[in-house]
Amino acid sequence: MTQRTTDGSAGDADYGAIGTSYSTYRQPEPRIGALIEQALAGARTVVNVGAGAGSYESAAFEVTAVEPSASMRAQRPAHLPAPIDAVAESLPFDDDAFDGAMTTFSVHQWSDLKAGLREMRRVTRGPVAVLTCDPELVRDFWLYDYAPLVLDTEARRYPAIGDITETLGGQTEVIPVPIPVDCSDGFNEAYYGRPEMLLDPAARQSCSAWSFVEAAVAEQYTERLRRDLESGAWDERYGHLREQPFLNGSLVLVVAR
Repeated sequence: MTQRTTDGSAGDADYGAIGTSYSTYRQPEPRIGALIEQALAGARTVVNVGAGAGSYESAAFEVTAVEPSASMRAQRPAHLPAPIDAVAESLPFDDDAFDGAMTTFSVHQWSDLKAGLREMRRVTRGPVAVLTCDPELVRDFWLYDYAPLVLDTEARRYPAIGDITETLGGQTEVIPVPIPVDCSDGFNEAYYGRPEMLLDPAARQSCSAWSFVEAAVAEQYTERLRRDLESGAWDERYGHLREQPFLNGSLVLVVAR
């Protein structure tokens, strides 16, 4: 049975504690959203599982949102439909209820990945789109030099891409998602060319992997980054990224039809 916090969060992070800034720092990135919309093209009704504060819910679809965290539900903009309080592993819908399904930055939170993916497939008669990160690539990012335990946490939490494709079945495609340098969705790699953003405690809090690191350790990590930014050491090694329009990092979109 899925364990839930007082807030209702059903994964390994308590969004009642860390999720208060998500609607500010985790704004949907239109170029990423366009890829999700393209993957679900032709669908009219779409279920968004682990919907959070409503990122990537396109007006092109009639979206039904599912989100267990009360804190995240409360941050949804007023123009979006009210979400349903439920978990991925037990969706309260009939078989084939939707034309398509989506989930973004959520599968690593589920207590039972395969059960959640099977539920998405059960309630969906069309494509399923999963925006996630490839754990094999997470550490291939400059932040690993500064905050290794944060990215070790991400690599441990994100499920293997092969497990996702195998569970969903059907015709699957894994699409690398380029991350723009001005990405409005503030996950760790979104700041590849704006390292100063990771000195902001609220920005870090909006990346759940930081919450798994002791506060004193996180402070050591950010202080080292701060020193290297002030001395110019970061720019000597990575300054070219400030002018790089996109990063091909760990972000992928898995589409199963």
